[in-house]
Amino acid sequence: MFILSLSYVKPQEEADRLMEAHMDWVRQGYDSGMFLASGRKVPRTGGVILARGERAAIEAFVAHDPFAVHGVADYDITEVALTRTADGLDGLKG
Repeated sequence: MFILSLSYVKPQEEADRLMEAHMDWVRQGYDSGMFLASGRKVPRTGGVILARGERAAIEAFVAHDPFAVHGVADYDITEVALTRTADGLDGLKG
């Protein structure tokens, strides 16, 4: 599993301007089965996405996020080898 942590590097107004396009991109991630969960950071300085798949495919998909294309946010991609989960979340492992 991967944790995609995005941090805004431009004013929030720039992110707001691209939010609809970004959310279309997020929907594509869910539709493809790559994304498992997502949401805004609090305070709103970016967001976090839980993803699965091959690192190269995830990196390629991230490169097409309008936030990345327009330099609004930087991504930090961390791979995690989960060994334990709460009941009902076993599908996140491996």
